[in-house]
Amino acid sequence: MALFNFRKQRDPQTLPINPEIEALMRGFSIEVMPRTAEKVDDFRAILPKGTRVYIAHIDGTPIEDMVHTASRLAADGFAVMPHFPARIIADHATLADWIARYQGEAGVEQALVLAGGVAKPVGDFHSSIQLLQTGLFDKAGFTRLHVAGHPEGNRDIDPDGGIKGVSEALEWKHEFAKQSDAEMAIVTQFIFESEPLIAWAEALQEAGITLPVHVGIAGPARLQTLIRYAISCGVGASLKVLQKRAKDVTKLVLPYEPTEVVADLAAYKAANPSSNIAGLHFFPLGGISGSVGWASTHGGRSARPTAVP
Repeated sequence: MALFNFRKQRDPQTLPINPEIEALMRGFSIEVMPRTAEKVDDFRAILPKGTRVYIAHIDGTPIEDMVHTASRLAADGFAVMPHFPARIIADHATLADWIARYQGEAGVEQALVLAGGVAKPVGDFHSSIQLLQTGLFDKAGFTRLHVAGHPEGNRDIDPDGGIKGVSEALEWKHEFAKQSDAEMAIVTQFIFESEPLIAWAEALQEAGITLPVHVGIAGPARLQTLIRYAISCGVGASLKVLQKRAKDVTKLVLPYEPTEVVADLAAYKAANPSSNIAGLHFFPLGGISGSVGWASTHGGRSARPTAVP
């Protein structure tokens, strides 16, 4: 009910919309978990038809809950993209079973393939590369595969804080994309500052990695919530943006909104149309309602979901 009150107070059709932001918002995606999706009565009432919805698979979530959520969203007309975290998949047979369940019960043909956040793998896999090497996604006819991008590095891959490992992994995935029938793209960890992301995206292009980049954006949330997530997820360099905000008492009590970072990215994309920055992916850390409400008031409701590669 709170979401609909929010939308009545700030009707996106009556607010002026920055055309640069609206263009970047076109085809935005959003992430849910089974337990958060349960709190939404009808996704069709809040998201544009065909929106790509990622389903995060947190360690301990039964595959039955994941498939049920995928089936519900697919039946409502959304493009469903479940996570396949390597480190919680026991073996080749388990991966094949998950793929078969998603396809058989929900018609899924998209996946985010990633290592996953657990420290110790439960079985044979520890990286997204190993999952892709099985060939099971291509064999099953998946039309789209996304992989993780880490603009600020990933200490699971590079414990020294460097970028050698993550860079080599993206180079491998770029080469894999040339052989795969699936369309591939990179979706990044959420960021709070545009400059490091832009520099990273430009470096990818200079290195010949042409995969489209979908930029992770944290939706509106309390500052304390975002700092907690940022620390746990290893977001480093741009964390200082939140820490600086936390020192301002007048901003500490207000929820964070991604308006500034999105505006910066939109202006950059407008000035550099050949940039590999292709769109936005929302992490609703403060709740689905807040992220969808913010997206709606900034042009997301008029988005054409199929336009983003």
